[in-house]
Amino acid sequence: MEQRIYEQDFKDSINDPERFWMDQAAQIQWFQKPKQALAKDEHGFYHWFKGGKLNTSYLALDYHIENGRGDDIALIYDSPVTQSVEKYSYLQLRDRVSRLAGGMQRLGVEKGDTVIIYMPMIPEAVVSMLACARLGAIHSVVFGGFAPHELAIRIDDAKPKLIITATSGIEVDRIIPYKPMVDEAIQKATHKPEQVIVYNRKLGAVRPDGENDIDYATLMKIADPVRWTEVDATDPLYILYTSGTTGKPKGIIRDNGGHAVAMQYSMKHIYGLHPREVFWAASDVGWVVGHSYIVYAPLIYGCTTVLFEGKPVRTPDASTFWRVISDHDVKVMFTAPTAIRAIKKEDPEGELIKQFDMSGLRYLFLAGERCDVSTLHWAEDQLNVPVIDHWWQTETGWPIVANMMGFETHFEVKPGSATKPVCGYNVQILREDGTQANRGEEGYVAVKLPLPPGTLPNLWGDAERFVKGYLQKFEGYYFSGDGGYIDEEGYVFITGRVDDIINVAGYRLSTAEMEEVVAKHPDVAECCVVGIEDDLKGQIPMAIAVLKAGSAIEHFQLQTEVVADVRKEIGPVASLKKVLVAERLPKTRSGKILRKIIRAIADGKEFNVPSTIDDPEILTEIQTLFQDQMVGIYEKKVL
Repeated sequence: MEQRIYEQDFKDSINDPERFWMDQAAQIQWFQKPKQALAKDEHGFYHWFKGGKLNTSYLALDYHIENGRGDDIALIYDSPVTQSVEKYSYLQLRDRVSRLAGGMQRLGVEKGDTVIIYMPMIPEAVVSMLACARLGAIHSVVFGGFAPHELAIRIDDAKPKLIITATSGIEVDRIIPYKPMVDEAIQKATHKPEQVIVYNRKLGAVRPDGENDIDYATLMKIADPVRWTEVDATDPLYILYTSGTTGKPKGIIRDNGGHAVAMQYSMKHIYGLHPREVFWAASDVGWVVGHSYIVYAPLIYGCTTVLFEGKPVRTPDASTFWRVISDHDVKVMFTAPTAIRAIKKEDPEGELIKQFDMSGLRYLFLAGERCDVSTLHWAEDQLNVPVIDHWWQTETGWPIVANMMGFETHFEVKPGSATKPVCGYNVQILREDGTQANRGEEGYVAVKLPLPPGTLPNLWGDAERFVKGYLQKFEGYYFSGDGGYIDEEGYVFITGRVDDIINVAGYRLSTAEMEEVVAKHPDVAECCVVGIEDDLKGQIPMAIAVLKAGSAIEHFQLQTEVVADVRKEIGPVASLKKVLVAERLPKTRSGKILRKIIRAIADGKEFNVPSTIDDPEILTEIQTLFQDQMVGIYEKKVL
C-alpha cells in the first residue's frame, strides 16, 4: 500500500478539493471520465464529477471479474440464527445480480425508476441492491423492523415501481412476518407499486399471495441476465430515509459517481485495507453503515464482505462476534459501541474471546454513537488491537472524523475523541452567531462547503427542507446537528446532539461527559445521562445505569459512589444527584439510546413512540422504574 502522510493529503484536500478528488476519481473505472470535479445546479447545490459515466454494479462485480478475480470470494453470509454459512464468488454474485436485474427489467423497471427493498439480512438483499444499481434504478432499502405505517410513508414518498421483500425474517426467538407487513403498508399507502417480488425463505411463515405478487425464484428462472446500464455520475444510486424533527422521514440521496469515489478512497485510507482482505461491518443493510460498508465499499474496493444475520449476544452467546472473526479471518471489523457493551455485560472478563484465534484482526472501528471510555479501553485490553472511534452520519455516507489507518503514521488515541477530520472535510466549531469558536470551546459542529464526494447532494423531492435543515443555520456550511469542540492538538470531540447539551443553572454541560464518568464504575455495564426539568436550576442531570451480570451492589451504594465520582470528575456544578438502576435501556434497532423519550418520561410529558424502537414494552418498564425509584419527584411531575 502506498505510504502517504495525513497532514499533506488533508491540506491538499482542503486547499484544492477539485484537484484532490479528481486524482482520487482516477482510482475507479469510468466509462467516460468526468471533465470537471465540481459543479453547481439551479439551486446552488454542489455536485461531483458531472459528465462522468459509470455503473456502480459494474464496479462492484464485473470490473473484478474482468481483472481475473471472478473466482475470489466476494460475499460471506454467516447466519447463526439459521446455522448456515454460504460463500459467493464475484462470478456467482454477478450472475445472480444480472439475472435479477433482467427479471426486474422484464417487469418494467427502467433507469430512474425507484424500487423499495424490505428484506432481512440475507444474500438476496445484497443482490437486490446491486440489481437496482445495474439497471440505473434507484433503490430505497427500508429496515425490516419498520412497522407497516412507517413503510407506507416511505412508499408514498419514494413512489416505487415495485417492492422486493421476503416471506419472513428470523430473530433469536421469533419469526418476523415481512410479507404481511408489506401487504398492510401497501394497503395504507396512497401510491400503489405495480408488483411485489417475494423471496420465500421457507421458514414456516404464512405467505399471503396477492394478485401482483411475483415469486423471486420463479422470476430468476425465467429471466435473462442483463449487462449494466451506463448512468451519469450525478444520477441517484439510492434513497435512504432518516428521522426528521417534523416526524416525516428525510430521504437522503446518494449519487453514483461521488459515492463510488468516496467508497474506494475510504476503504484504503480510513480502514487501512488491501483488496482481497476480509472486511466485516456488523450492521444491517437497512442503515447507512450497511449500504456503505456491507455492500458497496468492500465490493468496489475488491474486498470480501461479511453479511451477518444475528446479534452480538444470544446467537448463541457473547462469543459469536469472535467466532465470525476467527472463522473468516476478518482483518478489520466495524460495529457500534452498543454491541461491544452488550458483549462486555455478558462476558466482562473476556473469557469467551480466548476460545478463538483472533490473530488476524488488525483494527476494530466503532461508530453510530459516541464511544464511552470504559468500552474503548475494554475492547483495547481484550483484543490487543487499535480500537478506532470514528464519527459520521447517514447524510454524509462515510466518515467525517477518524484516525485514518491507511496513512503511514497514526495518531495517538484520545478517549472521547474520534481523532481528526477525514481528508475532504473542513470541520469547524461555530458559535451561535456563526463566528469560529476558540480551541477547546464547545459549539456547533459544522463542515465548510463544499462537502466532499459521497455526501448528500440534496433530499429526495424536497430541496427546501435540505436548505432549512442543513444549510440555513450557518451560511456556507453544512450544519451537522451535533455539538462538540476541537482541542489544541486538533482532535475533534463530539459531545452529542445539540439537544443533549443541558443547562444547569446557566452552565452548559455535556451529558456525554457525565456518561463517561458513570460508565467507569466497575459495576456499570452501560448507562445514559439525561437532563430533567428542575424548578431551581432549570435542568439537572439524572443517570440510568444497567449493571453488569452478576453485580450485587445495592442501589443506594451505587448512587452514592456515582454521584461522588461525577462530583470529583466534573465538579459540583454538574449537580448529578439521582442514579436509577434499570434492566435495560430503550433503544432504536440500530442501538441508539432514546434519550429524548427518557427525558419526556422523567418530566411527565407526552411522547410519541418512535417507529425505530427495538421493543416498545421497555417504555412501560421505564415508567415503572421512575415510579419506583423517583418517589415523590416523579409523582409531582406527573400530577
